[in-house]
Amino acid sequence: RTSPMSDIVIYHNPACGTSRNTLTLLRDRGFEPTVVEYLKVGWTKAQLVDLFAQMEIAPKDALRVMGTRAEADGLTDPEVSGDRLIAAMVDDPILVNRPIVVTAKGAALCRPVERVLDLI
Repeated sequence: RTSPMSDIVIYHNPACGTSRNTLTLLRDRGFEPTVVEYLKVGWTKAQLVDLFAQMEIAPKDALRVMGTRAEADGLTDPEVSGDRLIAAMVDDPILVNRPIVVTAKGAALCRPVERVLDLI
């Protein structure tokens, strides 16, 4: 069961074990996703707004705190706006938690890895 590359997109950080494991799981199931290394290519505001809408989450739900400047920059404050978070994520792509997988069935932050199974 092989899927065309355009059917699945994984926003991937190769340094992240969860991201690598999600990519491996997809490949083990016969899929070859389009891999977007978002730390290299970055994000756009429109892209993040669209992804969060697809996932039905707020920007704060995708904020990566561990290993980032999120706390130091005040981004973990409950009062911080979604627009400010998105601007920070565009400025520093590591602030977006990973991996995000998009398929014809939807999009999800695949933490834990098994969440990707709902999308294939």
